[in-house]
Amino acid sequence: MSSQSIQSDVPVGNATTTRKPVTLYQFGAMLLLAVMWGLSIPVTKFGLQTMPPLTLTTMRYGVAVPLLLVFVIVGRHSLPWRALPRVAALGVLGIGIGQVAQTFGVAGTSASAGTIISATIPVFIVFFAAIRLKQQVSRWQKVGLLAAFAGIAVVALGHQGASASAQTTSAGAAWVLLSALAIAFYYVWSVELTNTYGTATVAAWSTLFGFVALLPWCAREISHAALHVTTQGFVAATYLGVVVTVAGLFMWLNLLRVVPARMAASVQYVQPVIGIIAASALFGDRIGISFVLGVAMVLGGLMLTMTSRSEPGQAS
Repeated sequence: MSSQSIQSDVPVGNATTTRKPVTLYQFGAMLLLAVMWGLSIPVTKFGLQTMPPLTLTTMRYGVAVPLLLVFVIVGRHSLPWRALPRVAALGVLGIGIGQVAQTFGVAGTSASAGTIISATIPVFIVFFAAIRLKQQVSRWQKVGLLAAFAGIAVVALGHQGASASAQTTSAGAAWVLLSALAIAFYYVWSVELTNTYGTATVAAWSTLFGFVALLPWCAREISHAALHVTTQGFVAATYLGVVVTVAGLFMWLNLLRVVPARMAASVQYVQPVIGIIAASALFGDRIGISFVLGVAMVLGGLMLTMTSRSEPGQAS
């Protein structure tokens, strides 16, 4: 199995498929996805200003599920009964644990801090992909990942919030980190299922199961507080449901079928840059010299991660 970043052989079902070099279109799609997802934490923080966590998350998937099911119905994609337990577990993991933990975490962190911690998702994706998908990572790519992650740390350590909404608690940070672990495993696990049953089918049914798992918790939250659906909360839920969940999920799962997980993951380091810029604009989070230095380290790490050099003894 080749471990080069531009070309790799990965197992798909019982066969082995050779991937072609990444095209400019695919690279552009990865960058666009980084922007779409980079706005996720600030938009969530925006929605949480007027709505409680579980209600906002449930509204998000209440918007997303019908759209995903339309793709399944139009495309006439079916899911065999034997696959339901795995797909259901995938939905509970990604939404019932991953997205709920993220929402609780964002409620307890600043938008910029939440974005930074969520940026560990690519690191966990590379780790899980190496174990589950047998995708090797070269020495240069490891250095690139470390450099990018160090750049994120520099941004985080030097960043200061400017308002009460920018306060970060240890519990909030822990929730976001748990979310990063769950979401990373969700995406890597999705690859195997989508290769067998199709992207639209797995995305729709896993999201539906995750949404159903949310309903009783949302009902409990509403029973303890009056529900007021605000324009601000509705806009946030719609963006998260349509752009982040539906469009983003389809883009990501399709990219993972043609691009090695480590490369797709590495480009997502652009997300914290977008997130902090958005946090600064929406909440007054300050950007200083550490931000500039951190961005330089992130971009340098991306260049190393995407190198196609082979290590001694590796097959080309």
